[in-house]
Amino acid sequence: MYDLLFANPIVAFIFALSVLVFFHELGHYWVARRNGVKVEVFSIGFGPELFGWNDKSETRWKVCLMPFGGYVKMFGDSDAASSGSTESEERPFTEEEKKVSFYYKSLGARAAIVAAGPIANFILAAILFALLYMAVGVPEKFHAGIGEVVVGSAADEAGLKKGDLVLSLDGQKLETFDDLRTIVMDSPNIALNAVVLRDGSELAVNITPKAKENGDKTIGLLGVRPDPEQAEYVRYNPLIAVWMGVERTYNLSVQIMSHLGTLITGGGSMKDLGGPLRIAQVSGDAAKSGFDNLIYLMAVLSVNLGLINLFPIPMLDGGHLVFYAAEALRGKPLSEKAQEYGFRLGLTLVLGLMVFATWNDLVQLKVFDFIKQLFT
Repeated sequence: MYDLLFANPIVAFIFALSVLVFFHELGHYWVARRNGVKVEVFSIGFGPELFGWNDKSETRWKVCLMPFGGYVKMFGDSDAASSGSTESEERPFTEEEKKVSFYYKSLGARAAIVAAGPIANFILAAILFALLYMAVGVPEKFHAGIGEVVVGSAADEAGLKKGDLVLSLDGQKLETFDDLRTIVMDSPNIALNAVVLRDGSELAVNITPKAKENGDKTIGLLGVRPDPEQAEYVRYNPLIAVWMGVERTYNLSVQIMSHLGTLITGGGSMKDLGGPLRIAQVSGDAAKSGFDNLIYLMAVLSVNLGLINLFPIPMLDGGHLVFYAAEALRGKPLSEKAQEYGFRLGLTLVLGLMVFATWNDLVQLKVFDFIKQLFT
């Protein structure tokens, strides 16, 4: 059943994205309802409605044709983006309507409703990480198994393959992948005799680690990564797993922001910026390698979604929070014209980023090369 559902990378991508969007919008919805705001629409996707229903609070829950996002439409907003439009174009709100209107809530309540979406994504990520730590565990000990061989590396030239287990190197028995790494790093350009277990049979292999300058010394490189399937996993109880999930979410957020800062300052390559096509590809690869890998990817993407929505760009949640901060300082909201210009700028930035990321995807996935080959 799992293979049938997630064999197609598009299906895996839509599933992952829909779950992340649902929890993001659920954060907005839940805090809005706690503050007495009437929610008119809870939508997963955009465009024509595929199916939906109304609940007791008269909220329309629906799934739409284009599953690339979602929104919560609250009473008192003229659009789904919560741009701050107030009165109905036909008539002013009554006192009863003002009580359930988003716009007429306190500044703190509006800020909490807006911030709840990204916070929900961080909570979801922590929960998903915790579930993995409980159900699958954490690889505490990597045996000297080969999970990936870099093309053109010393390992590749020696004939090592994915799935091999290095039993000994230079006459020393290996217990962990760190044992393998230590010997290799201390042996640049030195031929080493290795015993490798492959498909139940032991093979003698000669390996010569390639030399690389590392600061003031030269180290050896083999060009392999450990095999997660040959690791010893340790499962944790719920209390420790939840704490580890929170810690992992925080550390990943810091890493992402640090990497983004490096890109902005010109220290990294913009080729690393991926869009929907590469996310779909990665989602498909993760789904094919197992449900636990798909869950891990969803946790990582949830952290990314939470951070992106906190960027101080109009149209995103972070942009709304900037407007609210300005309102708190000024004692009154920004003018409608200032907000309109802000949202136009935000739309331009978001669309520009999407176009750039998608172009990056097309180049990195060699789509243009494929099309060129069709006509040559």
